[in-house]
Amino acid sequence: MPVYKAPVEDTLFLLNDVFGIERYNNLPGFADASADVVEAVLGEGAKLCEEVLQPLNHSGDQEGCVRHSDGRVTTPKGFKEAHEAYAAGGWIGLAMDPEYGGQGLPYTLGAVMNEYASAANMAFAMYPGLTMGAMAALHVHGSDEQKRTYLPKMIEGKWSGTMNLTEPHCGTDLGLLKTKAVPNGDGSYGITGTKIFISAGEQDITENIIHLVLARIEGAPAGTKGISLFVVPRNKIGADGSVGANNGVSCGSIEHKMGIHGNATCVMNYEGAQGWLVGAENKGLNAMFVMMNEARLGVAIQGLAQSEVAYQNAVAYAKERLQGRALTGAKEPAKPADPIIVHPDVRRTLMSIRAFNEAARAFVLWNALKSDVAHRSGDAAERQAADDQLGLMTPVLKGVLTDVGFDNAVKAQQMFGGHGYIAETGVEQFVRDARIAMIYEGANGVQAMDLVGRKLGRDGGRAIMGFFNEVGGFLKDNAEDEALKPLLGPLQVSLGHLQQAAMWFMNNALARPDNAGAGATDFMHLLGLVSLGYMWAKMAKAAQEKLKAGADGAAERMNAKLVTARFFMERTLPETAVHLARITAGADTTMALSAEQF
Repeated sequence: MPVYKAPVEDTLFLLNDVFGIERYNNLPGFADASADVVEAVLGEGAKLCEEVLQPLNHSGDQEGCVRHSDGRVTTPKGFKEAHEAYAAGGWIGLAMDPEYGGQGLPYTLGAVMNEYASAANMAFAMYPGLTMGAMAALHVHGSDEQKRTYLPKMIEGKWSGTMNLTEPHCGTDLGLLKTKAVPNGDGSYGITGTKIFISAGEQDITENIIHLVLARIEGAPAGTKGISLFVVPRNKIGADGSVGANNGVSCGSIEHKMGIHGNATCVMNYEGAQGWLVGAENKGLNAMFVMMNEARLGVAIQGLAQSEVAYQNAVAYAKERLQGRALTGAKEPAKPADPIIVHPDVRRTLMSIRAFNEAARAFVLWNALKSDVAHRSGDAAERQAADDQLGLMTPVLKGVLTDVGFDNAVKAQQMFGGHGYIAETGVEQFVRDARIAMIYEGANGVQAMDLVGRKLGRDGGRAIMGFFNEVGGFLKDNAEDEALKPLLGPLQVSLGHLQQAAMWFMNNALARPDNAGAGATDFMHLLGLVSLGYMWAKMAKAAQEKLKAGADGAAERMNAKLVTARFFMERTLPETAVHLARITAGADTTMALSAEQF
Protein backbone atom coordinates (compact mmCIF):
# COMPACT_ATOMS: atom_id res chain seq x y z
CA MET A 1 0.00 0.00 0.00
CA PRO A 2 1.17 3.58 -0.62
CA VAL A 3 3.11 5.56 1.97
CA TYR A 4 3.54 9.28 2.63
CA LYS A 5 5.78 11.32 4.92
CA ALA A 6 5.31 15.08 4.93
CA PRO A 7 8.57 16.90 3.95
CA VAL A 8 8.72 18.99 7.12
CA GLU A 9 12.53 19.30 7.21
CA ASP A 10 12.64 20.55 3.64
CA THR A 11 9.84 23.04 4.32
CA LEU A 12 11.63 24.41 7.38
CA PHE A 13 14.86 24.78 5.38
CA LEU A 14 12.99 26.86 2.82
CA LEU A 15 11.15 29.03 5.32
CA ASN A 16 14.07 29.61 7.66
CA ASP A 17 17.23 29.43 5.55
CA VAL A 18 16.21 30.27 1.99
CA PHE A 19 13.48 32.89 2.47
CA GLY A 20 14.16 34.06 6.04
CA ILE A 21 10.59 34.07 7.28
CA GLU A 22 11.65 36.07 10.34
CA ARG A 23 12.20 39.07 8.03
CA TYR A 24 8.42 39.29 7.65
CA ASN A 25 7.74 39.80 11.35
CA ASN A 26 6.53 43.33 10.66
CA LEU A 27 3.47 41.88 8.91
CA PRO A 28 0.30 41.00 10.86
CA GLY A 29 0.31 37.36 11.91
CA PHE A 30 4.01 36.76 11.35
CA ALA A 31 5.09 37.89 14.82
CA ASP A 32 3.01 35.00 16.18
CA ALA A 33 4.74 32.59 13.80
CA SER A 34 8.03 32.19 15.66
CA ALA A 35 10.43 29.44 14.61
CA ASP A 36 9.15 27.19 17.40
CA VAL A 37 5.52 27.85 16.51
CA VAL A 38 6.10 27.18 12.81
CA GLU A 39 7.90 23.92 13.56
CA ALA A 40 5.11 22.85 15.93
CA VAL A 41 2.38 23.78 13.45
CA LEU A 42 4.03 21.88 10.61
CA GLY A 43 4.71 18.89 12.85
CA GLU A 44 1.09 18.65 13.96
CA GLY A 45 -0.16 19.17 10.42
CA ALA A 46 2.14 16.45 9.14
CA LYS A 47 0.92 14.06 11.82
CA LEU A 48 -2.72 14.62 10.89
CA CYS A 49 -2.02 14.13 7.20
CA GLU A 50 0.12 11.02 7.66
CA GLU A 51 -2.00 9.29 10.28
CA VAL A 52 -5.58 10.37 9.50
CA LEU A 53 -5.84 11.50 5.87
CA GLN A 54 -3.39 9.25 4.06
CA PRO A 55 -4.89 5.93 5.27
CA LEU A 56 -8.23 7.01 3.73
CA ASN A 57 -6.79 7.88 0.31
CA HIS A 58 -6.82 4.44 -1.31
CA SER A 59 -10.04 3.28 0.35
CA GLY A 60 -11.76 6.55 -0.52
CA ASP A 61 -10.72 6.13 -4.14
CA GLN A 62 -12.08 2.58 -4.22
CA GLU A 63 -15.36 3.44 -2.48
CA GLY A 64 -16.08 6.83 -4.03
CA CYS A 65 -19.13 8.99 -3.36
CA VAL A 66 -22.73 7.83 -3.67
CA ARG A 67 -25.79 9.89 -4.60
CA HIS A 68 -29.05 8.65 -3.10
CA SER A 69 -32.57 8.91 -4.45
CA ASP A 70 -33.33 11.96 -2.27
CA GLY A 71 -30.41 13.84 -3.85
CA ARG A 72 -28.13 13.59 -0.83
CA VAL A 73 -24.56 12.37 -1.24
CA THR A 74 -22.48 10.26 1.11
CA THR A 75 -18.70 10.50 1.07
CA PRO A 76 -16.36 7.53 1.61
CA LYS A 77 -16.10 5.89 5.01
CA GLY A 78 -13.98 7.93 7.41
CA PHE A 79 -14.16 11.23 5.52
CA LYS A 80 -16.69 12.82 7.87
CA GLU A 81 -14.64 11.94 10.95
CA ALA A 82 -11.44 13.10 9.22
CA HIS A 83 -13.07 16.43 8.41
CA GLU A 84 -14.10 16.81 12.05
CA ALA A 85 -10.49 16.21 13.11
CA TYR A 86 -9.25 18.66 10.48
CA ALA A 87 -11.66 21.34 11.64
CA ALA A 88 -11.02 20.67 15.34
CA GLY A 89 -7.31 21.29 14.76
CA GLY A 90 -8.09 24.78 13.49
CA TRP A 91 -6.66 24.06 10.04
CA ILE A 92 -9.56 25.57 8.08
CA GLY A 93 -9.15 28.96 9.77
CA LEU A 94 -5.36 28.83 10.10
CA ALA A 95 -4.80 32.03 8.11
CA MET A 96 -8.26 33.57 8.48
CA ASP A 97 -9.20 36.78 10.27
CA PRO A 98 -9.31 36.29 14.08
CA GLU A 99 -12.38 38.55 14.17
CA TYR A 100 -14.37 35.63 12.79
CA GLY A 101 -12.63 32.84 14.69
CA GLY A 102 -9.54 32.35 12.55
CA GLN A 103 -5.98 32.11 13.87
CA GLY A 104 -4.60 34.91 11.69
CA LEU A 105 -1.36 33.08 10.93
CA PRO A 106 0.42 33.62 7.59
CA TYR A 107 -1.21 32.33 4.42
CA THR A 108 2.19 30.75 3.73
CA LEU A 109 1.60 28.20 6.49
CA GLY A 110 -1.78 27.44 4.97
CA ALA A 111 -0.05 26.75 1.64
CA VAL A 112 2.28 24.29 3.38
CA MET A 113 -0.64 22.49 4.98
CA ASN A 114 -2.38 22.40 1.62
CA GLU A 115 0.58 20.53 0.14
CA TYR A 116 0.70 17.99 2.95
CA ALA A 117 -3.05 17.38 2.88
CA SER A 118 -3.22 17.14 -0.91
CA ALA A 119 -0.34 14.68 -1.02
CA ALA A 120 -1.92 12.57 1.71
CA ASN A 121 -5.43 12.62 0.25
CA MET A 122 -6.16 15.02 -2.60
CA ALA A 123 -9.87 14.19 -2.87
CA PHE A 124 -10.39 14.87 0.84
CA ALA A 125 -8.29 18.04 0.90
CA MET A 126 -10.57 19.61 -1.68
CA TYR A 127 -13.45 19.84 0.83
CA PRO A 128 -11.74 22.22 3.30
CA GLY A 129 -9.72 23.77 0.46
CA LEU A 130 -12.84 24.96 -1.35
CA THR A 131 -14.24 26.27 1.91
CA MET A 132 -11.10 28.36 2.42
CA GLY A 133 -11.41 29.79 -1.09
CA ALA A 134 -15.06 30.71 -0.53
CA MET A 135 -14.16 32.36 2.76
CA ALA A 136 -11.47 34.43 1.04
CA ALA A 137 -13.99 35.76 -1.49
CA LEU A 138 -16.54 36.57 1.20
CA HIS A 139 -13.92 38.21 3.39
CA VAL A 140 -12.87 40.58 0.59
CA HIS A 141 -16.19 41.27 -1.13
CA GLY A 142 -18.93 40.24 1.30
CA SER A 143 -20.91 42.67 3.40
CA ASP A 144 -20.34 42.86 7.15
CA GLU A 145 -23.58 40.95 7.67
CA GLN A 146 -22.53 38.23 5.23
CA LYS A 147 -19.17 37.87 6.91
CA ARG A 148 -20.77 37.61 10.36
CA THR A 149 -23.32 35.10 9.09
CA TYR A 150 -21.06 32.70 7.21
CA LEU A 151 -17.40 33.00 8.16
CA PRO A 152 -17.49 31.80 11.80
CA LYS A 153 -19.38 28.60 10.93
CA MET A 154 -17.16 27.95 7.92
CA ILE A 155 -13.98 28.49 9.94
CA GLU A 156 -15.38 26.16 12.60
CA GLY A 157 -15.94 23.50 9.93
CA LYS A 158 -19.68 23.26 10.59
CA TRP A 159 -20.43 24.68 7.14
CA SER A 160 -18.45 24.25 3.93
CA GLY A 161 -18.12 26.35 0.79
CA THR A 162 -18.04 25.85 -2.98
CA MET A 163 -17.70 27.85 -6.19
CA ASN A 164 -20.30 27.50 -8.98
CA LEU A 165 -19.16 28.81 -12.37
CA THR A 166 -19.40 26.17 -15.08
CA GLU A 167 -22.61 25.37 -16.98
CA PRO A 168 -23.20 22.68 -19.62
CA HIS A 169 -22.70 25.18 -22.44
CA CYS A 170 -20.02 27.40 -20.88
CA GLY A 171 -16.73 26.61 -19.22
CA THR A 172 -13.89 28.92 -20.16
CA ASP A 173 -16.27 31.37 -21.87
CA LEU A 174 -18.31 32.54 -18.89
CA GLY A 175 -19.92 35.23 -20.99
CA LEU A 176 -22.33 32.52 -22.23
CA LEU A 177 -23.66 31.98 -18.70
CA LYS A 178 -27.45 31.51 -18.44
CA THR A 179 -28.19 31.04 -14.73
CA LYS A 180 -30.53 33.88 -13.83
CA ALA A 181 -31.17 35.95 -10.73
CA VAL A 182 -34.57 37.58 -10.15
CA PRO A 183 -35.01 40.19 -7.39
CA ASN A 184 -37.36 38.97 -4.65
CA GLY A 185 -38.16 42.49 -3.41
CA ASP A 186 -36.61 41.93 0.01
CA GLY A 187 -32.96 42.38 -0.95
CA SER A 188 -32.54 38.75 -1.91
CA TYR A 189 -32.70 37.10 -5.35
CA GLY A 190 -34.23 33.93 -6.72
CA ILE A 191 -31.47 31.93 -8.42
CA THR A 192 -32.46 29.49 -11.17
CA GLY A 193 -30.15 27.44 -13.37
CA THR A 194 -27.88 24.42 -13.61
CA LYS A 195 -24.19 24.27 -12.79
CA ILE A 196 -21.92 21.32 -13.61
CA PHE A 197 -18.57 19.97 -12.38
CA ILE A 198 -19.13 21.47 -8.92
CA SER A 199 -16.55 19.94 -6.59
CA ALA A 200 -17.95 19.15 -3.13
CA GLY A 201 -21.33 20.45 -4.30
CA GLU A 202 -23.15 17.99 -2.05
CA GLN A 203 -21.79 15.87 0.81
CA ASP A 204 -22.53 14.58 4.29
CA ILE A 205 -19.57 16.01 6.18
CA THR A 206 -21.02 19.43 7.11
CA GLU A 207 -24.49 20.51 8.22
CA ASN A 208 -24.75 23.19 5.54
CA ILE A 209 -23.03 24.11 2.28
CA ILE A 210 -22.51 27.75 1.29
CA HIS A 211 -22.46 28.01 -2.50
CA LEU A 212 -20.96 31.00 -4.30
CA VAL A 213 -22.86 31.16 -7.58
CA LEU A 214 -22.33 33.23 -10.70
CA ALA A 215 -25.62 34.35 -12.27
CA ARG A 216 -27.05 37.07 -14.47
CA ILE A 217 -29.59 39.53 -13.03
CA GLU A 218 -32.52 40.00 -15.37
CA GLY A 219 -31.80 42.89 -17.72
CA ALA A 220 -28.03 42.79 -17.12
CA PRO A 221 -25.66 43.36 -20.05
CA ALA A 222 -24.69 40.38 -22.19
CA GLY A 223 -21.30 38.71 -21.81
CA THR A 224 -18.99 38.87 -18.82
CA LYS A 225 -19.97 42.48 -18.06
CA GLY A 226 -23.38 41.32 -16.84
CA ILE A 227 -22.36 38.61 -14.37
CA SER A 228 -22.98 38.93 -10.64
CA LEU A 229 -21.95 36.78 -7.68
CA PHE A 230 -24.40 35.44 -5.11
CA VAL A 231 -24.06 33.56 -1.86
CA VAL A 232 -26.62 30.75 -1.79
CA PRO A 233 -26.80 28.42 1.22
CA ARG A 234 -28.03 24.89 0.54
CA ASN A 235 -30.27 25.12 3.59
CA LYS A 236 -32.02 28.21 4.86
CA ILE A 237 -30.45 29.89 7.87
CA GLY A 238 -32.50 31.24 10.76
CA ALA A 239 -31.93 34.57 12.47
CA ASP A 240 -30.22 32.66 15.28
CA GLY A 241 -27.88 30.86 12.83
CA SER A 242 -29.83 27.61 12.91
CA VAL A 243 -30.01 25.46 9.78
CA GLY A 244 -33.50 25.04 8.36
CA ALA A 245 -35.22 23.55 5.33
CA ASN A 246 -33.70 23.09 1.89
CA ASN A 247 -33.31 26.34 -0.05
CA GLY A 248 -34.22 25.09 -3.55
CA VAL A 249 -30.72 23.68 -4.08
CA SER A 250 -30.26 20.06 -5.13
CA CYS A 251 -27.68 17.69 -6.56
CA GLY A 252 -29.03 16.24 -9.81
CA SER A 253 -26.21 13.72 -10.20
CA ILE A 254 -22.56 13.10 -9.45
CA GLU A 255 -20.01 12.56 -12.18
CA HIS A 256 -18.33 9.18 -12.72
CA LYS A 257 -14.83 10.36 -13.40
CA MET A 258 -11.21 9.36 -13.90
CA GLY A 259 -9.89 10.30 -10.45
CA ILE A 260 -10.51 12.16 -7.17
CA HIS A 261 -13.28 9.64 -6.55
CA GLY A 262 -13.53 10.63 -2.89
CA ASN A 263 -14.70 14.12 -3.84
CA ALA A 264 -18.28 14.56 -5.02
CA THR A 265 -18.29 16.31 -8.41
CA CYS A 266 -21.91 17.39 -8.80
CA VAL A 267 -24.49 18.70 -11.20
CA MET A 268 -26.23 21.36 -9.11
CA ASN A 269 -29.78 22.53 -9.77
CA TYR A 270 -31.02 25.89 -8.46
CA GLU A 271 -34.79 26.28 -8.55
CA GLY A 272 -35.60 29.76 -7.29
CA ALA A 273 -33.01 29.32 -4.54
CA GLN A 274 -32.75 32.36 -2.29
CA GLY A 275 -29.39 34.09 -2.69
CA TRP A 276 -27.80 37.39 -1.78
CA LEU A 277 -25.60 39.58 -3.93
CA VAL A 278 -21.90 39.57 -3.03
CA GLY A 279 -20.25 42.84 -3.96
CA ALA A 280 -21.66 45.05 -6.69
CA GLU A 281 -24.10 44.15 -9.45
CA ASN A 282 -22.45 42.95 -12.68
CA LYS A 283 -19.06 42.75 -10.93
CA GLY A 284 -19.28 39.07 -10.08
CA LEU A 285 -16.12 38.02 -11.86
CA ASN A 286 -14.09 40.55 -9.86
CA ALA A 287 -15.33 38.96 -6.65
CA MET A 288 -15.06 35.38 -7.88
CA PHE A 289 -11.50 35.93 -9.08
CA VAL A 290 -10.43 36.24 -5.44
CA MET A 291 -11.56 32.65 -5.01
CA MET A 292 -10.33 31.55 -8.43
CA ASN A 293 -6.81 32.90 -7.83
CA GLU A 294 -6.71 31.17 -4.44
CA ALA A 295 -7.96 28.03 -6.17
CA ARG A 296 -5.33 28.26 -8.90
CA LEU A 297 -2.57 28.44 -6.31
CA GLY A 298 -4.23 25.52 -4.55
CA VAL A 299 -4.34 23.51 -7.76
CA ALA A 300 -0.68 24.29 -8.44
CA ILE A 301 0.06 22.85 -5.01
CA GLN A 302 -1.96 19.75 -5.94
CA GLY A 303 0.40 19.21 -8.88
CA LEU A 304 3.41 19.40 -6.56
CA ALA A 305 1.69 17.22 -3.96
CA GLN A 306 0.92 14.37 -6.35
CA SER A 307 4.44 14.55 -7.74
CA GLU A 308 5.85 14.34 -4.19
CA VAL A 309 3.78 11.41 -2.97
CA ALA A 310 4.34 9.53 -6.25
CA TYR A 311 8.08 10.15 -5.91
CA GLN A 312 8.19 8.88 -2.34
CA ASN A 313 6.51 5.63 -3.33
CA ALA A 314 8.67 5.21 -6.43
CA VAL A 315 11.82 5.61 -4.35
CA ALA A 316 10.61 3.07 -1.78
CA TYR A 317 9.87 0.58 -4.55
CA ALA A 318 13.18 1.20 -6.35
CA LYS A 319 15.08 0.41 -3.15
CA GLU A 320 13.36 -2.93 -2.64
CA ARG A 321 12.57 -4.23 -6.15
CA LEU A 322 15.30 -6.67 -7.24
CA GLN A 323 15.87 -6.81 -10.99
CA GLY A 324 19.11 -7.26 -12.93
CA ARG A 325 22.63 -6.28 -11.94
CA ALA A 326 24.34 -2.93 -11.85
CA LEU A 327 26.32 -2.10 -15.00
CA THR A 328 29.48 -1.79 -12.89
CA GLY A 329 29.04 -5.16 -11.18
CA ALA A 330 26.78 -6.68 -8.55
CA LYS A 331 26.06 -4.34 -5.65
CA GLU A 332 24.32 -6.98 -3.53
CA PRO A 333 25.92 -10.31 -4.60
CA ALA A 334 24.24 -12.23 -1.79
CA LYS A 335 20.85 -11.51 -3.38
CA PRO A 336 19.54 -12.89 -6.69
CA ALA A 337 19.59 -9.38 -8.20
CA ASP A 338 20.32 -5.77 -7.30
CA PRO A 339 17.61 -3.27 -6.35
CA ILE A 340 16.64 -1.25 -9.41
CA ILE A 341 17.86 1.98 -7.82
CA VAL A 342 21.39 0.98 -8.92
CA HIS A 343 20.47 1.54 -12.58
CA PRO A 344 21.38 4.95 -14.07
CA ASP A 345 18.11 5.33 -15.98
CA VAL A 346 16.09 4.66 -12.84
CA ARG A 347 18.16 7.23 -10.99
CA ARG A 348 17.76 9.71 -13.86
CA THR A 349 14.00 9.38 -13.57
CA LEU A 350 13.94 9.70 -9.79
CA MET A 351 16.38 12.61 -9.79
CA SER A 352 14.32 14.50 -12.37
CA ILE A 353 11.24 14.20 -10.16
CA ARG A 354 13.13 15.10 -7.00
CA ALA A 355 14.79 18.14 -8.61
CA PHE A 356 11.40 19.41 -9.71
CA ASN A 357 9.67 18.76 -6.37
CA GLU A 358 12.19 20.63 -4.25
CA ALA A 359 12.31 23.62 -6.59
CA ALA A 360 8.52 23.65 -7.03
CA ARG A 361 8.04 23.69 -3.25
CA ALA A 362 10.35 26.70 -3.05
CA PHE A 363 8.48 28.36 -5.94
CA VAL A 364 5.16 27.88 -4.11
CA LEU A 365 6.45 29.26 -0.82
CA TRP A 366 8.20 32.21 -2.50
CA ASN A 367 4.88 33.22 -4.02
CA ALA A 368 2.88 32.42 -0.88
CA LEU A 369 5.07 34.89 1.00
CA LYS A 370 4.39 37.45 -1.73
CA SER A 371 0.67 36.84 -1.19
CA ASP A 372 1.10 37.61 2.50
CA VAL A 373 2.97 40.80 1.63
CA ALA A 374 0.33 41.82 -0.93
CA HIS A 375 -2.48 41.40 1.59
CA ARG A 376 -0.81 42.40 4.87
CA SER A 377 1.94 44.97 4.24
CA GLY A 378 1.41 48.58 5.19
CA ASP A 379 3.84 49.71 2.48
CA ALA A 380 2.03 50.49 -0.78
CA ALA A 381 5.13 49.92 -2.93
CA GLU A 382 5.75 46.54 -1.31
CA ARG A 383 2.14 45.54 -1.87
CA GLN A 384 2.29 46.61 -5.51
CA ALA A 385 5.51 44.70 -6.23
CA ALA A 386 4.17 41.58 -4.53
CA ASP A 387 0.87 41.83 -6.38
CA ASP A 388 2.73 42.25 -9.68
CA GLN A 389 4.64 39.03 -9.06
CA LEU A 390 1.53 37.10 -8.06
CA GLY A 391 -0.33 38.24 -11.15
CA LEU A 392 2.54 37.15 -13.38
CA MET A 393 3.29 33.88 -11.63
CA THR A 394 -0.18 32.52 -10.83
CA PRO A 395 -0.74 31.10 -14.34
CA VAL A 396 2.84 29.79 -14.36
CA LEU A 397 2.39 28.06 -11.01
CA LYS A 398 -0.92 26.53 -12.06
CA GLY A 399 0.16 25.49 -15.56
CA VAL A 400 3.72 24.32 -14.99
CA LEU A 401 3.30 22.59 -11.64
CA THR A 402 0.27 20.61 -12.81
CA ASP A 403 1.71 19.73 -16.24
CA VAL A 404 4.99 18.52 -14.75
CA GLY A 405 3.29 17.07 -11.66
CA PHE A 406 1.21 14.79 -13.88
CA ASP A 407 4.25 13.84 -15.98
CA ASN A 408 6.11 12.98 -12.78
CA ALA A 409 3.26 10.82 -11.49
CA VAL A 410 3.50 8.88 -14.76
CA LYS A 411 7.28 8.60 -14.39
CA ALA A 412 6.83 7.29 -10.85
CA GLN A 413 4.29 4.77 -12.10
CA GLN A 414 6.86 3.62 -14.68
CA MET A 415 9.23 2.69 -11.85
CA PHE A 416 6.77 -0.01 -10.80
CA GLY A 417 6.62 -1.63 -14.24
CA GLY A 418 3.49 -3.74 -14.64
CA HIS A 419 2.79 -3.48 -10.92
CA GLY A 420 2.25 0.26 -11.42
CA TYR A 421 -0.73 -0.49 -13.65
CA ILE A 422 -2.39 -2.54 -10.91
CA ALA A 423 -4.73 -0.72 -8.52
CA GLU A 424 -3.53 -2.43 -5.34
CA THR A 425 -0.10 -0.75 -5.45
CA GLY A 426 -1.85 2.63 -5.35
CA VAL A 427 0.52 4.48 -7.69
CA GLU A 428 -1.95 4.51 -10.58
CA GLN A 429 -4.29 6.56 -8.37
CA PHE A 430 -1.71 9.34 -8.23
CA VAL A 431 -1.73 9.47 -12.05
CA ARG A 432 -5.53 9.59 -12.19
CA ASP A 433 -5.84 12.17 -9.42
CA ALA A 434 -3.09 14.40 -10.85
CA ARG A 435 -4.71 14.55 -14.28
CA ILE A 436 -7.63 16.80 -13.27
CA ALA A 437 -5.30 19.51 -11.99
CA MET A 438 -4.28 20.31 -15.57
CA ILE A 439 -7.93 20.91 -16.48
CA TYR A 440 -9.93 22.58 -13.73
CA GLU A 441 -9.66 26.16 -12.49
CA GLY A 442 -8.75 27.19 -16.02
CA ALA A 443 -7.23 24.63 -18.38
CA ASN A 444 -3.49 24.99 -18.75
CA GLY A 445 -3.67 26.27 -22.31
CA VAL A 446 -5.90 29.06 -21.03
CA GLN A 447 -3.37 29.79 -18.28
CA ALA A 448 -0.66 30.13 -20.94
CA MET A 449 -2.82 32.51 -22.99
CA ASP A 450 -3.61 34.54 -19.86
CA LEU A 451 0.13 34.83 -19.20
CA VAL A 452 1.10 35.90 -22.70
CA GLY A 453 -2.04 37.79 -23.66
CA ARG A 454 -2.68 39.70 -20.44
CA LYS A 455 0.00 39.38 -17.78
CA LEU A 456 3.16 39.78 -19.85
CA GLY A 457 2.41 43.25 -21.20
CA ARG A 458 0.36 44.59 -18.27
CA ASP A 459 1.50 47.97 -16.96
CA GLY A 460 4.13 48.19 -19.64
CA GLY A 461 5.65 44.83 -18.70
CA ARG A 462 6.37 45.98 -15.15
CA ALA A 463 6.03 42.52 -13.60
CA ILE A 464 8.24 40.61 -16.03
CA MET A 465 10.86 43.38 -15.89
CA GLY A 466 10.77 43.11 -12.11
CA PHE A 467 11.47 39.39 -12.41
CA PHE A 468 14.30 39.96 -14.89
CA ASN A 469 15.83 42.50 -12.53
CA GLU A 470 15.56 40.26 -9.48
CA VAL A 471 17.16 37.22 -11.13
CA GLY A 472 19.73 39.40 -12.87
CA GLY A 473 20.54 41.08 -9.57
CA PHE A 474 21.05 37.71 -7.87
CA LEU A 475 23.39 36.61 -10.66
CA LYS A 476 25.40 39.83 -10.40
CA ASP A 477 25.60 39.79 -6.60
CA ASN A 478 26.91 36.22 -6.56
CA ALA A 479 29.09 36.31 -9.67
CA GLU A 480 32.32 35.96 -7.65
CA ASP A 481 31.13 32.93 -5.68
CA GLU A 482 33.23 30.14 -7.16
CA ALA A 483 31.11 27.39 -5.66
CA LEU A 484 27.94 28.81 -7.25
CA LYS A 485 29.41 29.41 -10.72
CA PRO A 486 28.42 25.96 -12.09
CA LEU A 487 24.82 26.85 -11.27
CA LEU A 488 24.80 30.53 -12.18
CA GLY A 489 26.19 30.00 -15.68
CA PRO A 490 23.27 27.84 -16.87
CA LEU A 491 20.78 30.15 -15.13
CA GLN A 492 22.28 33.15 -16.93
CA VAL A 493 21.90 31.39 -20.28
CA SER A 494 18.29 30.42 -19.61
CA LEU A 495 17.42 33.89 -18.38
CA GLY A 496 18.73 35.12 -21.71
CA HIS A 497 16.43 32.67 -23.51
CA LEU A 498 13.48 34.04 -21.56
CA GLN A 499 14.37 37.62 -22.36
CA GLN A 500 14.75 36.77 -26.05
CA ALA A 501 11.33 35.08 -26.05
CA ALA A 502 9.67 38.08 -24.41
CA MET A 503 11.30 40.42 -26.95
CA TRP A 504 10.23 38.16 -29.83
CA PHE A 505 6.62 38.36 -28.70
CA MET A 506 6.91 42.14 -28.47
CA ASN A 507 8.15 42.32 -32.06
CA ASN A 508 6.02 39.58 -33.63
CA ALA A 509 2.79 39.06 -31.69
CA LEU A 510 1.10 42.46 -31.75
CA ALA A 511 0.62 42.46 -35.51
CA ARG A 512 -0.08 38.74 -35.62
CA PRO A 513 -1.72 37.45 -32.42
CA ASP A 514 -1.49 33.81 -33.61
CA ASN A 515 2.24 34.01 -32.92
CA ALA A 516 1.44 34.60 -29.27
CA GLY A 517 -1.14 31.82 -29.21
CA ALA A 518 1.17 29.29 -30.84
CA GLY A 519 4.02 30.06 -28.43
CA ALA A 520 2.07 30.65 -25.21
CA THR A 521 2.48 27.22 -23.63
CA ASP A 522 6.20 27.17 -24.45
CA PHE A 523 6.60 30.62 -22.91
CA MET A 524 4.76 29.52 -19.77
CA HIS A 525 7.11 26.56 -19.37
CA LEU A 526 10.15 28.67 -20.24
CA LEU A 527 9.28 31.17 -17.50
CA GLY A 528 8.56 28.25 -15.17
CA LEU A 529 11.96 26.66 -15.82
CA VAL A 530 13.82 29.91 -15.19
CA SER A 531 11.82 30.42 -12.00
CA LEU A 532 12.67 26.91 -10.80
CA GLY A 533 16.31 27.46 -11.73
CA TYR A 534 16.30 30.68 -9.70
CA MET A 535 14.85 28.75 -6.76
CA TRP A 536 17.67 26.20 -7.07
CA ALA A 537 20.29 28.94 -7.11
CA LYS A 538 18.81 30.43 -3.92
CA MET A 539 18.60 27.00 -2.27
CA ALA A 540 22.18 26.17 -3.20
CA LYS A 541 23.41 29.44 -1.72
CA ALA A 542 21.54 28.72 1.53
CA ALA A 543 22.84 25.13 1.59
CA GLN A 544 26.42 26.33 1.20
CA GLU A 545 25.98 28.78 4.05
CA LYS A 546 24.63 26.04 6.32
CA LEU A 547 27.58 23.83 5.45
CA LYS A 548 30.03 26.64 6.21
CA ALA A 549 28.29 27.26 9.53
CA GLY A 550 28.58 23.59 10.43
CA ALA A 551 24.89 23.26 11.27
CA ASP A 552 24.27 20.18 13.37
CA GLY A 553 23.20 17.15 11.35
CA ALA A 554 22.68 19.15 8.18
CA ALA A 555 25.73 18.13 6.13
CA GLU A 556 24.19 15.10 4.42
CA ARG A 557 20.98 16.94 3.50
CA MET A 558 22.76 20.08 2.32
CA ASN A 559 25.23 18.13 0.17
CA ALA A 560 22.28 16.31 -1.37
CA LYS A 561 20.75 19.72 -2.10
CA LEU A 562 23.86 20.82 -3.96
CA VAL A 563 23.99 17.62 -6.03
CA THR A 564 20.31 17.94 -6.91
CA ALA A 565 20.82 21.59 -7.85
CA ARG A 566 23.60 20.62 -10.28
CA PHE A 567 21.39 17.86 -11.73
CA PHE A 568 18.62 20.37 -12.41
CA MET A 569 20.99 22.82 -14.06
CA GLU A 570 22.60 20.12 -16.21
CA ARG A 571 19.58 17.98 -17.08
CA THR A 572 16.41 20.09 -16.88
CA LEU A 573 17.19 23.78 -17.30
CA PRO A 574 18.69 23.36 -20.82
CA GLU A 575 15.12 22.71 -22.03
CA THR A 576 14.70 26.49 -22.17
CA ALA A 577 16.55 26.45 -25.51
CA VAL A 578 13.92 24.11 -26.98
CA HIS A 579 11.08 26.33 -25.80
CA LEU A 580 12.76 29.39 -27.30
CA ALA A 581 13.19 27.62 -30.65
CA ARG A 582 9.52 26.68 -30.72
CA ILE A 583 8.39 30.20 -29.82
CA THR A 584 10.50 31.87 -32.49
CA ALA A 585 9.28 29.38 -35.13
CA GLY A 586 6.05 31.38 -35.10
CA ALA A 587 2.56 30.23 -36.03
CA ASP A 588 2.89 29.52 -39.78
CA THR A 589 2.79 25.73 -39.70
CA THR A 590 0.47 25.68 -36.70
CA MET A 591 -2.21 27.64 -38.55
CA ALA A 592 -1.57 26.52 -42.15
CA LEU A 593 -4.05 23.62 -42.44
CA SER A 594 -7.73 24.30 -42.89
CA ALA A 595 -10.15 22.78 -40.38
CA GLU A 596 -11.21 20.25 -43.03
CA GLN A 597 -7.63 18.98 -43.36
CA PHE A 598 -7.50 17.78 -39.77
